[in-house]
Amino acid sequence: METAKAGDRARAANALARAYLRSAMAPAERQAAHVAMTYLLDDPSPRVRLALAEALAPSAGSPRALMISLAEDQPAIASLAILQSPVLSDSDLVDLAGRGNGLTRALIAARPNLSRGVAAALAEIGDAEEVAVLLENGSASIARVTLRRIAERHGANDSVRAHLLDRADLPAAVRQLLVQCVAAALSGSAFVQAAVGSARIGRITREAGCAATIAILGSVSIDELPLLVEQLRAEGRLTPAFLMHALCVGRTDFFAAVLTALSGLEERRVRAILATARYHAVRALLESIGLTRDISPVFVEAIMLWRRAVQSADHSVDSIAPLLIHRLDSLGSLSTVAADLMDMVAKLAIAEERRRARDYANDLALAA
Repeated sequence: METAKAGDRARAANALARAYLRSAMAPAERQAAHVAMTYLLDDPSPRVRLALAEALAPSAGSPRALMISLAEDQPAIASLAILQSPVLSDSDLVDLAGRGNGLTRALIAARPNLSRGVAAALAEIGDAEEVAVLLENGSASIARVTLRRIAERHGANDSVRAHLLDRADLPAAVRQLLVQCVAAALSGSAFVQAAVGSARIGRITREAGCAATIAILGSVSIDELPLLVEQLRAEGRLTPAFLMHALCVGRTDFFAAVLTALSGLEERRVRAILATARYHAVRALLESIGLTRDISPVFVEAIMLWRRAVQSADHSVDSIAPLLIHRLDSLGSLSTVAADLMDMVAKLAIAEERRRARDYANDLALAA
């Protein structure tokens, strides 16, 4: 090794490693080969260490200590060890991620069949670029709590956010968290500020965020609803206007989950009241969660409209906003607060009419 050229040393290192893995050796010879390979880790030529890594990386019989050392070598050498070596444990990978730089963590993030524990460690310490590599790794196992942590740390990053939103297993609460990140990005955009104006941008982003959240609620499973309700509650998003919006467009499971969380009653009891109880019982339930007496009748009327739609099996009803406006117009004057709430419902009805018109025009265009 002291007199041979780098190319010869590299060939010898590769041959030694292959012999160690494949040849029958006496214990003393095997120990000597192990010591020799350990010595080669300090060779000044990266070609030698690369040749060693090429032979050792794919094998489950390679010495673990050698593979850890090679995993901390130059990128071309480290990539072989990190991406291929089966002898590196989850603990080894987590330690490498903590000691290494961004490139080391990116290589670990790209490792096939990465475990949940290593993915969680990368989500906790990795930069946005490394986390994006993790999300691109289709074979990596990533827990839902890890996806949430990624959103909390890097939701402002466009690439990370796009990868998260593309995932079918993304929890609804995390998707809602990313909605807030998008709203913040839009409100901070110089282009949007110039196009819309700083005076209107706050209102527009709020309305867009609300619409996105309502859309998310349409695909949330029953099991996810309590966590999402608690998140929206902590964010101060469960306002009467938001609840009325959700109720008007048929997010009744979400509405029931909100009543359950805020009233302290059992879910079965809440659903029974919403489905069968009389007017005053429903109103009492609504007021128990903090809805004032001047707007609770509006919510009761909306609930009764949905109840009648369900009982009549009218599946064509996907928004009760027009029906609610007509119903309350026939009941006479409303309080100022209730009138403001109905103004919002009127906007929903207009938006629904425009959507139906667009759908009708699209259907005609497709037919043509």
